[in-house]
Amino acid sequence: MSKVLLTGVDGNLGGLAADYLLELTATENLIFGGYSEEALAPYAAKGVDTRQMNFNHSEGLAEKFAGAEVLALISMPFVGKKRQAAHKNVVDAAKEAGVKKIVYTSLVNAADPTNPSVEKIDHAFTEKYIEESGLDYIFLRNSQYAEAMITNYFTFVHMNAPLANSQGDGKMAYISRKDCAKAVAHALLADDLHHSIQNINGPELMTMAEFVEIGNEVTGNSISYNAITDEENYAIFDAMGVPRTTDGEFKKDSEAPYSSEGMVTFAQAIREGKMDLCTEDFETLTGDKALTVRYMFENQAEFQVGERHSQDN
Repeated sequence: MSKVLLTGVDGNLGGLAADYLLELTATENLIFGGYSEEALAPYAAKGVDTRQMNFNHSEGLAEKFAGAEVLALISMPFVGKKRQAAHKNVVDAAKEAGVKKIVYTSLVNAADPTNPSVEKIDHAFTEKYIEESGLDYIFLRNSQYAEAMITNYFTFVHMNAPLANSQGDGKMAYISRKDCAKAVAHALLADDLHHSIQNINGPELMTMAEFVEIGNEVTGNSISYNAITDEENYAIFDAMGVPRTTDGEFKKDSEAPYSSEGMVTFAQAIREGKMDLCTEDFETLTGDKALTVRYMFENQAEFQVGERHSQDN
């Protein structure tokens, strides 16, 4: 078997994908990359070929990819031109190094020009750049992480207030980050998928009000859902100290480790029906059923959004 390279193993999604890969294939088939030597060390101790890499700098990057036939590009956690430049560096270096296929973690409905999500812009750019590179690819278009909204649910529980955002009656098939990571691992090893788009969705579409009701049923809390405007949504995040963009300063251990621009425009996309996609692609790819929102609330300690991992210098 040819070697596969998983990037971003020092991040939340990449670390989970690394664990799945170690279960699915032998260590000699793996290369793990990340910017933190400390995070790479445990994998090196298990016999994995580990390589320190930083996608913000193109010099020497192709050498880091040498020997890999398939590469998983875990999308960077910052938004805008910096992310586009970093992703471009990866694609260029992969092509130079002889990589044949890129597995890219994208976003549901990324190619739709009417999708208002600011996050979508970078994903659409990266998908197009990979397509134009001539490399084979698998685009994993992920739905919203359920973990983000479970953490958000408990934020409002602690405030004894209705969960408020601007998603309105829009629907989303919430997916666990663990399942997104499982999809990455399986896609890296899927030698039968070429120039493929996989929609990685949870098992059921639901509104935010329905999400909150499941949380209440499982936990015994009794908060409600309050649909607000986008500007009111921004005001909530401003009050929490959440930066408007990823260029801002993030508080350590924040319950919302994302930029408010990303979250509010994502809510707008859900409200406008741009994210209401539910497929069986995850089950077909992995052979497993996606975790339900109810299951995640029942095991809430395992499904929190966690700390932000980013290096964008």
